[in-house]
Amino acid sequence: MDIGLRGKKALVTGASRGLGYATARLLAQDGAEVVINSRNLENISQAAEKLAGETGVKVFGVAGDVTDPIFPQELIAKTVELLGGLDLLGTNSAGPVTGKFEALNDDAWYQAVELSLMSHVRLIRAALPSLRKSSTPSVLTFTSYSVKQPIPYLVLSNSVRLATIGLTKTLALELGNEGIRFNSILPAWTETERIIELMIARAKINGTTPEEEIQKQSNESVFKRMSSVEEFAKAAVFLLSPAASYITGVMLTVDGGMYKGMM
Repeated sequence: MDIGLRGKKALVTGASRGLGYATARLLAQDGAEVVINSRNLENISQAAEKLAGETGVKVFGVAGDVTDPIFPQELIAKTVELLGGLDLLGTNSAGPVTGKFEALNDDAWYQAVELSLMSHVRLIRAALPSLRKSSTPSVLTFTSYSVKQPIPYLVLSNSVRLATIGLTKTLALELGNEGIRFNSILPAWTETERIIELMIARAKINGTTPEEEIQKQSNESVFKRMSSVEEFAKAAVFLLSPAASYITGVMLTVDGGMYKGMM
């Protein structure tokens, strides 16, 4: 099935590894030209070089911190300069710090808002003029299934990512008449470096081992395992692609049945 990505121009943030990298990789494999971003210059340069070598399409790495209020505008401008436009925007970032509610001070909350809400706000706001020039504009916010089912020790993520869901749904309604689609993808536990870090932190709290915590979490899926990054990326890329042209305002869980609710 051709999902219409050849020649499309895409930006994916938080993409030197993990979910963002897997999404950018699949976009490039399907023929899209891609800019990827993360904070570390060496990491994002290596990731871009690897993707370009694997896929034979244009892939550029741009380093910078999306929590810096000025940088999202600079990143969008650089993307348009490198690619000649922008059709697809995937807004992703690392998750907030872990911890129980009483262990987190105001600074932790403010940092979580910058990371898991305002980065999306600023990137989308900066991208709108370019997206309006596209024939297939699409935005995908990366959030978490924690917006439907809170995860222990992730009170910051559980709380702040809900605001990004509200943003995504509102923009789908507000800008749908201009043909711009907005969706969000809600991964559950996926085999990434960050998840391993979370399992190590959880093991310390519970007096267990990371391996025990990984198995415990995997058992919540009907498949008794976590998702691979490739499984996540297939869903993300479809939502971004022109093949999903009548899908907007959707909050798609990629969770292997971990979310047990009806809605």
